[in-house]
Amino acid sequence: MRIVSRLLRIPRLARASSSLHERPLAGIRIVDLTRVLAGPLATMMLADLGADVVKIESPLHGDDTRAWAPPSAPLARDAPRPDLPPESAYFLQANRNKRSLTLNLKMARGQAVARRLVERADVLVENYVPGKLDAFGLGYEQVRAVNPGLVYCSITGYGSTGPYAKNPGYDVVIEAEAGLMHITGEKGGRPVKVGVAVTDILTGHYAQSGILAALLRRAPTGQGGRVETSLFESQIASLANIGANYLVAGQEAGRWGTSHPSIVPYQVFPTKDSWIMLSAGNEGQWRMLCAVLDRHEVVCEVGGERVRRLGPINNIEQTFKHPQAVARGVVEEVDHPRAGRIKLAAAAVTYDGEKPKAYRPPPYLGQHTDEVLAELGYDAAEIGSMRADGVV
Repeated sequence: MRIVSRLLRIPRLARASSSLHERPLAGIRIVDLTRVLAGPLATMMLADLGADVVKIESPLHGDDTRAWAPPSAPLARDAPRPDLPPESAYFLQANRNKRSLTLNLKMARGQAVARRLVERADVLVENYVPGKLDAFGLGYEQVRAVNPGLVYCSITGYGSTGPYAKNPGYDVVIEAEAGLMHITGEKGGRPVKVGVAVTDILTGHYAQSGILAALLRRAPTGQGGRVETSLFESQIASLANIGANYLVAGQEAGRWGTSHPSIVPYQVFPTKDSWIMLSAGNEGQWRMLCAVLDRHEVVCEVGGERVRRLGPINNIEQTFKHPQAVARGVVEEVDHPRAGRIKLAAAAVTYDGEKPKAYRPPPYLGQHTDEVLAELGYDAAEIGSMRADGVV
């Protein structure tokens, strides 16, 4: 019942934002075998809630996104591991509160270390092509035999069955195949991708919620289980009303730019020096909009409540400097051992009015290897031998 009791203590999180042991997932160990964005985002959100996330990375290069630069954070003076490149902004934004363990899973000794870690874990999250981890002795059936309480989450491109199961998944390709790119872009224009990897982000959120539900289900029985989500299914499920329009009424969708097929005005308009988004969602709003269009800002009174239906098209700098963003604390600063003081986007959820603060900066490659191996019972000689042989 440990998970239930901890999750039901969420109201205490605000008082304990800097106290790791009082967060709802404190004591839960997660083995993170994911790379790029969907998986790392899911495990980072779980780490925000106090889970001990051990991120397994290849010894030479680590997560792919470590090389996705520029931009990178500047190196601090006397930074550790001068052999490594600067920390990329892409990696930093999806990996706070984790520990990094470098491990060569192609080597038998590396696989043995991973299995020892999994034997003691509560959750394993992976985003390999289906069947790939079986070759390392880390497939679901293999690890369930040694740890029946493990929650095993697989994030794939297309799911574990079907004709596309073995295909790798890439956000922009899934945007195209699963309908999103078809409805994104100007009317009559060519399809375009969304400005961020939104399919990855959606999938990460689905994975996180699935893992939390599986942990709750495990509490009464101690039995783990398998959670699976894919970029393809996550994107289709997120088509929302556009998907429902087709399923219910056979209505095909198209591209509308910033406009709406049934609400006018609901679109971007040019101004003297920029762009502005304007919308009126019902007749009452339309009448009020008509009455105030000559004002600098479309703000009107409805039942004593101020209603705003106009927003400037802000760039990224303006977004982070927006007075509401400042008031809500959307940016957090942390001290990184290689990059010094850095800024990161804060968690988007508050508990009792307070966001869970970062308690550990994003790790540099292999930062916690010796620490994790020692916790697993390896002595200094064994760790040195593994390092010399390229296992870690």
